[in-house]
Amino acid sequence: MPEAPYLIAVVLLAAGITWGLRALPFAALAPLRSSAAVHYLSDRMPVGVMVILVIYTLHDLTRAGIPAMGFALVATVGLHLWRRNALLSIFGGTAIHVLLSMAVF
Repeated sequence: MPEAPYLIAVVLLAAGITWGLRALPFAALAPLRSSAAVHYLSDRMPVGVMVILVIYTLHDLTRAGIPAMGFALVATVGLHLWRRNALLSIFGGTAIHVLLSMAVF
């Protein structure tokens, strides 16, 4: 079994690295707030992320899942256009997809 000073050194080193890695984003955040590129990306990324998520969700679709996925997609878009509430549309579309998927199997 390793000696106590060795174990203490390992724990302190691991704690220091963990703390440093967690503090690094906050240290890098200050210069990024005034960056024009970050402001540009913050305007366009929400739509980009949603497009990537939709493509990822639909890329492995089988014939059996098309009706459930289609209804859930239409429900999600409809709920979002109706209420403009992201949480409602995400949870509503997910619930409809789960219910329809359970009914198919």
